Amino acid sequence: MRRELSAAAMELFATKGYEATTVDEIAAAAGVARRTFFRHFRSKEEAIFPDHDDTLVRAAAVLDAAPAHENPLDTVCRGIKEVMRMYAASPAVSVARYHLTREVPTLREAEIASVARYERLFTRYLLGHFDEDAHREGDDDPLLAEVAASAVVTAHNHVLRRWLRAGAQGDVETQLDHAFEIVRETFGTGIGGRSDAGESAPAAVSRTGEVLVTVARTDAPLDEVMRTIERALKKR
Repeated sequence: MRRELSAAAMELFATKGYEATTVDEIAAAAGVARRTFFRHFRSKEEAIFPDHDDTLVRAAAVLDAAPAHENPLDTVCRGIKEVMRMYAASPAVSVARYHLTREVPTLREAEIASVARYERLFTRYLLGHFDEDAHREGDDDPLLAEVAASAVVTAHNHVLRRWLRAGAQGDVETQLDHAFEIVRETFGTGIGGRSDAGESAPAAVSRTGEVLVTVARTDAPLDEVMRTIERALKKR
């Protein structure tokens, strides 16, 4: 029913305009009573974003089920991919919604509020998963967690907007992975192994002369080991 109401709202907004469309008209177009609409949405602007609540739950589930050896920043990147999958599941609707939110300030504000919920979720998660050997002096951990979470969300939103402006054409997953790699290179040194795991970070590197030595746990993901080596080589 939420999806049906949302589809009816989108169609009416496109034909009549957002301001001219009433909740009664949306309910009638979906074949339900006004009270049924308000059982699912508090306002007509909420009908534009019917899936964010469920997507937030799925993103939180990704964080909760993360393997112990995974870098927390990688976990957050996987978590926000649930948002991209939500948009990619209905490309035509997502493109129409994008153009509508650009035109209606109220909808832009609702979208910003949704983004803030993801940022808060990821900030709380990262704050509890710092590499103990990489802690900074003072009280910088909350700052680093918030900035890193914001960077992940911003990278996702940048790729998403570019994809929607292109009419939902192109390999958005590959574009997103590239954006996340930039975020990892920028913030990955400050957020590493899980503080509650009782183990060191997945991989560490030391160098003597021209010899590069990498130490990794046997259960460390290969891509994490390779990124550690690559970062070390770039600093030579």
